[in-house]
Amino acid sequence: MSNWIFLAEEKKDIDWLNKHGFKAIHVDDYLTGPNAHSAKKNSQVINLCRSSKYLSIGYYASLLAEARGHKNIPSVRTQLDVSRKGLIRLRSELLESARIKKLLDAEALKIEGQTRFELNVYFGGSVYSELNEIARLAFDEFPSPMLKIIFKRRGAKEWSLDDVRLMSLAKLPKEEEEFFIERLTRFTTQRNRKKRTKAPARFDLAILVNPEEKLAPSDEGAIKKFERIGKSMGLYVERIEKKDYQRISEFDALFIRETTGLNHYTYRFAKKAESEGLVVIDDPQSILRCTNKVFLAELLNINHLPTPKTVIAGPQDLSSAEKMIGYPMVLKIPDGSFSRGVEKANNREELESIAEMLFEQSELILAQEFLYTEYDWRIGILNGRPLFACQYFMSKKNWKIVEHKADGKIIEGGFTTMPVEQAPPDVVATALAAANLIGDGLYGVDMKQTTKGPVIIEVNDNPNLDSGVEDKYLQDQLYREVLGEFMRRLEIRALSQR
Repeated sequence: MSNWIFLAEEKKDIDWLNKHGFKAIHVDDYLTGPNAHSAKKNSQVINLCRSSKYLSIGYYASLLAEARGHKNIPSVRTQLDVSRKGLIRLRSELLESARIKKLLDAEALKIEGQTRFELNVYFGGSVYSELNEIARLAFDEFPSPMLKIIFKRRGAKEWSLDDVRLMSLAKLPKEEEEFFIERLTRFTTQRNRKKRTKAPARFDLAILVNPEEKLAPSDEGAIKKFERIGKSMGLYVERIEKKDYQRISEFDALFIRETTGLNHYTYRFAKKAESEGLVVIDDPQSILRCTNKVFLAELLNINHLPTPKTVIAGPQDLSSAEKMIGYPMVLKIPDGSFSRGVEKANNREELESIAEMLFEQSELILAQEFLYTEYDWRIGILNGRPLFACQYFMSKKNWKIVEHKADGKIIEGGFTTMPVEQAPPDVVATALAAANLIGDGLYGVDMKQTTKGPVIIEVNDNPNLDSGVEDKYLQDQLYREVLGEFMRRLEIRALSQR
């Protein structure tokens, strides 16, 4: 069991696991401790933290586990999925069947007359052997050490799934402790995973937009070009909005053209589309890996790609960040975008003040070395190939490309777009290396060119494609390249079904 890492955040949980032969460590030691990076890449993490909400310690444990190449359970996807009522209801369709009534009506359950029943699931098993079919289905959809499934009787005889929740050791019933240890032992000695395949449908592309978004990844002119050029390529293109969630299955591809986020409906759209077998850009994995700067910093560091000096900081790590980075220092919340949630501290007083504000939004923040340049490079990458090259200049008298004024006004710097061949080769090569860590989608890699070479600032999963900016050099060919990638993937899926 040497490749397994068992994480907990309460001393009594660690002691309990150790007593049963599972060598557990405190989650802080895994996140920011002196041996945080010592585990092998093929390590497998069992996250038994009591907190699993978005931006909690348990959330970050799973996030950094993936960044470090560790297989982990529950994954960030699972943590996010079970936190959303909408997804739970959609997923519950896989559990709703005629067998639920038959299973729940089993005499051994002794729930006659009850209108509510809670089932605890441990690694796909339950103390009620009669309900193992439901337990396995639930685990397949929400892989987690501990789940609570809640059923309610809707009518005289009809049972239905009401909710699915992550459990913690704090809620483990005394009488089920022995069974949990048995399931944990079984899981860590013999793992079984099921794979599902989905078939594509027609060649129709949905573009998800938000007409009210001020800084959308594509402006009206670009969306119109996608529609026009798509038609010329034999691809039907239709705009959809948040209200069209239930229509996703009508299409066979989804292109997200609004700012994405994990704790946001864009992620739910991507997950829904992926589960329906659509070609998706941005795919859920890319959203997961790009939108959280803590994850991205860890991923780039583990793979030895150049970044500013960076410290992943909790409230107790400010002195370490100060010592390692010095001033001025840039502080960021994990899921900010378009320069939101990015501040600069010039001294200890500002550091503590800004950090206090940011820690109200997240339990971990990013502290980075301040590197000023007149412009940032952005290299657009599509399926492992460079697509466009832009220089984005800082807004006037500011150190950010996008400046958000207190009155809501937004000020942006200028830009220069050029052929990829004219961009410095080391900048393009570094961008490709970073994008390849994320996936095979559409990415924008932001970098600063320093005397020591290019330095990666971030990787964007839905880079801007605006009319007259990113398409300044390629013009219509930029849109043909993106739509052509959708067509290529759809053709491959269609052929695979013949």
